[in-house]
Amino acid sequence: MAQIQPLCPELQKIAVKELGEVPSRISEDLQALKTWIQKQPHLRVRLDDQLLIQFLRGCKYSLERAKEKLDRFYALSSKYTELFSTTDVDDTIFREVHNLGCFLLLPKPLHDTGPRIFFIRINYPGDKYTIEQVLQPCTTMHEVMLLNDPYACIQGIFYMIDFGETHLHHILHFTPSIVKRMVTFLEKSLPFRIKAWCFINVPTLAEPFFRALVPCTSEKLRKRIYIFGKNSTKYQQLIPLKYLPIEYGGDNGSLSQIAKDYNKVWNEYRDYFKENAQYGTDESLRPGNPTDFDSMFGLCGSFRKLDVD
Repeated sequence: MAQIQPLCPELQKIAVKELGEVPSRISEDLQALKTWIQKQPHLRVRLDDQLLIQFLRGCKYSLERAKEKLDRFYALSSKYTELFSTTDVDDTIFREVHNLGCFLLLPKPLHDTGPRIFFIRINYPGDKYTIEQVLQPCTTMHEVMLLNDPYACIQGIFYMIDFGETHLHHILHFTPSIVKRMVTFLEKSLPFRIKAWCFINVPTLAEPFFRALVPCTSEKLRKRIYIFGKNSTKYQQLIPLKYLPIEYGGDNGSLSQIAKDYNKVWNEYRDYFKENAQYGTDESLRPGNPTDFDSMFGLCGSFRKLDVD
């Protein structure tokens, strides 16, 4: 019997219809993935059913795609530990950055039963933290979602990014290398369906950021990137006002309170992340050639201009 959390009836129907889930075959599908993992000399991977089923669901039960994403997830965590492999959620800087409220999960999913809304503000003091320190709570939050957020796992994630407090020093932090690593993590290693990247209050100085971002995304995701300029409210065609935080005129939680409350989640998963030090990949043992990270983060496509609504 698979050790997974049951879905509510509505989400279970979506998992069956859109993700290809066959409830009676879940244990068999999980075992097939575990058998492959156990035969890989380079992989040290958690075998928790709750984690592994999300890789199957996010890949619409394609075993080959699930293997690829799972492998890349752990390869990235081993290569770039400062970004993708948190082991201490009690670290002082980790909690400081989290409490700034740069990355927050809003309580109500879009349209009440849709994708989880991941709210981002580029508002951190750029002279105090490195970009790796800033992004670490973001990537760690995604790992928690793999375990405890059925709306993100089944319906996907709607990213909303506010550039209203962005300054030049922020843009300089997001080097092409950092952007490519994050795109690879979010789109090519995590088994979440990305429903939209909605950027609001975007100033013209952000063009270098989008020059790095847009060409590195897949054609499918590129069509889901929406860019809105300063004071534009057109984004409300994508996300009704009621689903925004109180600070933005909605009723989907207060950002400061959401950040404060999420510290309880970090406390709950403290031991889980301590165990992360045990997991990853040993590229020297990988069958065939080691992962070519230079190629993975090589040149992307072209970018013509920043098209802001």
